Amino acid sequence: MPSAPPDGDPVPADGSLPSSALTGLGDRPFGVYVHVPFCATRCGYCDFNTYTAVELGGGASQASYAATAAAEVRLARQVLGSADVSAATVFFGGGTPTLLDPHDLALLLAAVRDELGVRADAEVTTEANPDSVDEASLAALRAAGFTRVSFGMQSAVPHVLATLDRTHDPERVPKVVEWAREAGFEGISLDLIYGTPGESQDDWRRSLDAALATGPDHVSAYALVVEEGTRMAAQVRRGEILAPDDDDLADRYLLADEVLAGAGYEWYEVSNWARGEGQRARHNEGYWLGHDWWGVGPGAHSHVGGTRWWNVRHPTAYAGRLAAGASPAQAREVLTFEQRRDERVLLAVRLREGLPLAELADTGRSGAARAVDDGLLDPAAYADGRAALTLRGRLLADAVVRELLP
Repeated sequence: MPSAPPDGDPVPADGSLPSSALTGLGDRPFGVYVHVPFCATRCGYCDFNTYTAVELGGGASQASYAATAAAEVRLARQVLGSADVSAATVFFGGGTPTLLDPHDLALLLAAVRDELGVRADAEVTTEANPDSVDEASLAALRAAGFTRVSFGMQSAVPHVLATLDRTHDPERVPKVVEWAREAGFEGISLDLIYGTPGESQDDWRRSLDAALATGPDHVSAYALVVEEGTRMAAQVRRGEILAPDDDDLADRYLLADEVLAGAGYEWYEVSNWARGEGQRARHNEGYWLGHDWWGVGPGAHSHVGGTRWWNVRHPTAYAGRLAAGASPAQAREVLTFEQRRDERVLLAVRLREGLPLAELADTGRSGAARAVDDGLLDPAAYADGRAALTLRGRLLADAVVRELLP
């Protein structure tokens, strides 16, 4: 949830969608995202819609959050009508979802199952910090129906974690992975960040090695982005720390790809590697492929049939609207054909399979030919009718997108 949502059109008080969004609903894959906006501490680099207070007033507390968010799930059922939208994926993100009691997360998942439906083979994920779970809570989450957990490891190096304002002990990561295995989770992912000020190439290699030593099924590795308005941005502006260097970030990425590929992980999206196709993050693939999803929670974004909307950001305002029987949506936009095509290019080209050339405008196909000549798109895939990134193209993915868009 970025800090500045776009301007948009008003949303009806009951949250009803235009008929164009409901056409074909249920024929397309459907996912549910549940945003839990609470954190124990706020990291200096974080730009997400999160709050550290336990009680925010106006009914917006950690203790009552599950019941509040469940009210939006019931609203979703009313808005979506009778269409079968049984979720193929459910994802609890934040914030730190596991700051809530496992019983509350189970209650919310049960609300999704009861109101919208959850497929028997659904991927059900929660994010977690290593210090926000233990053996008992992980076992309780697995028993409630969660199948996958994504731990925010970020780094194995204490001074890097300190710069990121992460509070967990890196020695705890192997323990939580082991506990998740013992609990029976089908997928375990570790999130890493590279390019933190003061991080060396050796530090990054140490983090990669430590992550792989735990045997995860999936690894995400993201370049640090210093977002305006964050504490880290202020530190950079004051000269207290240096902003990430593009050449250093490229070196970190190349090392990550080399190490992960050498350990049997296959990249399937620019920042994501999995131990086999069955361990891909299916919920995130839904975003990249433009599927339908409903986002529950303050600041959460949703997309159904080309209509996109976003909720009010503050938990107090969110709780107040639902208590009044109104939609928590702040604004929405109905995407044009051109907008949907551009977003399809922007996101799908990041995937290993790439994008069919037939989906590009004439100018985009010409750009794809140039990108092949420049070594940014794979010539074999191009000959097969697809625009698929090379390793160099992954480093310059934004430049490739500019070539492919009109």
